[in-house]
Amino acid sequence: MAMTTSARRANTHGPAGQRGASRPGTRAAAADGPAGREPDAREDGVAPAGEARNSDFVQSLDRGLAVIRAFGPDRDRLSLSEVARATGLTRAATRRFLLTLVQLGYVRNDGREFSLRPRVLELGYAYLSGLALPEIAAPHLEELVAQIRESSSISVLDGDHIVYVARVPTKRIMTVAISVGTRFPAYATSMGRVLLAAMSEDEFEHYLARANLDALTGRTVTDREALRAVVRDVGRQGYAVVDQELEEGLRAIAAPIHGRGGAVTAAINVSAHASRVSMTAMRTDLLPALQETARRIEADLRSQGAG
Repeated sequence: MAMTTSARRANTHGPAGQRGASRPGTRAAAADGPAGREPDAREDGVAPAGEARNSDFVQSLDRGLAVIRAFGPDRDRLSLSEVARATGLTRAATRRFLLTLVQLGYVRNDGREFSLRPRVLELGYAYLSGLALPEIAAPHLEELVAQIRESSSISVLDGDHIVYVARVPTKRIMTVAISVGTRFPAYATSMGRVLLAAMSEDEFEHYLARANLDALTGRTVTDREALRAVVRDVGRQGYAVVDQELEEGLRAIAAPIHGRGGAVTAAINVSAHASRVSMTAMRTDLLPALQETARRIEADLRSQGAG
């Protein structure tokens, strides 16, 4: 699969790192003064005396994770100032968070720029290792891809985005490779629309009120009323087709995967290049095989008490 520059920006990027990080006496850090300076309470997420705060919310943790999320495929190496701009933190606070992550082995520093280290993969692996769906679905995805010779993926909803949890690719059809952990905005994807259609009416209205509906291509549905109608149609027909709304030249069709209680817990799709597969063929040739694969995955989830 693949994505435009706009779509790439929607990716969420996880941490990386390992022990043996470089010594934190860096040129970028030096620009903010001595390392031993006492942190400002506000910068570290501790509200000053007399200011209302949520005692259960650790703002410094929130900000530390924001520093990790500042990195990504097109932002793999960042200066201190660039991380500060991306997170909205002060340079002093950004410096402390970065140097802490360096010491913990999640971030590397070469004296001018910072980058993630492989150790951040531990954070995402803990989730994936406890998720039965990818392992159960893998052989079914492989069989489907061998049958139709197009890429197939499974995703779940995380906030306003879909996150890929399983994927079997065929020919590359996007400018950037898609892998487990890749994120896209739900409104512009077939799997996202299937998952949005499974929301309660209140949940979906809250989603519509907060979501940023950016035009990723000239075909992207960005009008809220139009998207509401599209998602309702998806709910009625039981599948979603998206024609070049995420990436020019990319078409995708998706169906729901139901868990043990009957609720939609994930979505499965097939993606194809518009020059090779017509919209009619998406429905007549690919949809039946896709839906059958979803049914087989659901049966295996039930038999193994997962999902």
